[in-house]
Amino acid sequence: MNRDRYDLPLTTASDRAAALYRDGIDRMLAAWHGADAAFEAAIAEDPDFALARVARARVHQINMKGAAARDQAAKARQLAATTSRREQQHVEIVASVVESQTKRALQGAEQHLTEFPRDALILSLLLGAFGLYAFSGRTDHDAARLSICERYAPDYGEDWWFLTYLGWSRTEAGDVVTGRDITERAYWMKPANASAAHALSHALFEQGDPTEGRAFLSGWLPAHDRASFLQGHLAWHLALIALEDGDTDGAFDIYQRHIRPQGRPYPPLNILTDTTSLLWRLSLAGKTGLEPHWQEVAAYSDKLFPKAGAHFADVHHALAAAATNSGALESRLAEMEARLTEGKLAPGPSAIGVCRGIQAFASGDNDGAVRILEPLMPELVRIGGSHAQRELWEDTFIVACLRAKRGEKATKLIAERLHRRPSRRDEAWSRQARA
Repeated sequence: MNRDRYDLPLTTASDRAAALYRDGIDRMLAAWHGADAAFEAAIAEDPDFALARVARARVHQINMKGAAARDQAAKARQLAATTSRREQQHVEIVASVVESQTKRALQGAEQHLTEFPRDALILSLLLGAFGLYAFSGRTDHDAARLSICERYAPDYGEDWWFLTYLGWSRTEAGDVVTGRDITERAYWMKPANASAAHALSHALFEQGDPTEGRAFLSGWLPAHDRASFLQGHLAWHLALIALEDGDTDGAFDIYQRHIRPQGRPYPPLNILTDTTSLLWRLSLAGKTGLEPHWQEVAAYSDKLFPKAGAHFADVHHALAAAATNSGALESRLAEMEARLTEGKLAPGPSAIGVCRGIQAFASGDNDGAVRILEPLMPELVRIGGSHAQRELWEDTFIVACLRAKRGEKATKLIAERLHRRPSRRDEAWSRQARA
């Protein structure tokens, strides 16, 4: 019987289909382009290969091709009836993710892994800044991610993919020294692994080491140009380093060359969050003349994310709507309120609150932004993403405090951030707040 890279049986008689499936899964786990082609080829070799079809559905979903994703997931469910119980459960969990049944998928994944801990694709669904734990609305999702990684560490040993996420989970949970060490081990096992490059970028960010971060990314990005679907996001990390150094022109140049939405072959959620958050940070840093870029990003957001749904997209959609004063924010907030009433807004009212705070700030109401955002600072973790991504709302609160002459309200948050990691930008804000 054919098996995957983690020695789990695959219901396909085609050795070629199994090999293509293994390649596709490795590409997904490494955040590498080409998984879609590998799964398509596996399906061509064996049209009844259920796991290849549901993996193809997952790639469709990541790329916001919902109809194609649901079609492949439905076919996978039909085909899984003649496979093993492990494969049937695997298909059902991935299909639930494709169909936005996230609570069902999360519960199913946790139960499935107790019996099949080496089902790596299922474990991967729980992990990462956009994983099921991160988007669960829980305040303890960093701890939950680390806990499940540590639980199954003996099952994976020195596996390049697993160590990547074990290291990143430690970093996000606050153990940056150990997290970086584990991540670097994973990286050197497989340097052509954007997930490891990303995890290492976060470790360097959390250690407040812009010099080393710049050196690493400036070497890795051109060496793997457009090979990874995280390429734009890693350029975003490089732009954050430029902003930390006060180089707004350098950060803006990175945005124009590598991040703006036009012609980028990256997942739409990555494009939306990277573009809106970097433009917002550039604006906070005093960069002017951004209006045409905001209009471009707002049009992209309206096209790819026309209705409220994934809350992390919604809170970033709010940035573009507020920056362009388009009036779209009120309709999006009404949709989010409806989802909250229906129990479908995972972070609860905090997601709506941060949008309201952004709206007040963009309108010049700094006192209003401080009033709205201050009680939400401990709740930011509920929206998911990484520490680096969530800092945008902290930055907005700090700048609103400074502009409203309420520096005393920002000092505690700035001190907490400086305790976590050194930052020349936070030190400058601290001096302004004290003054």
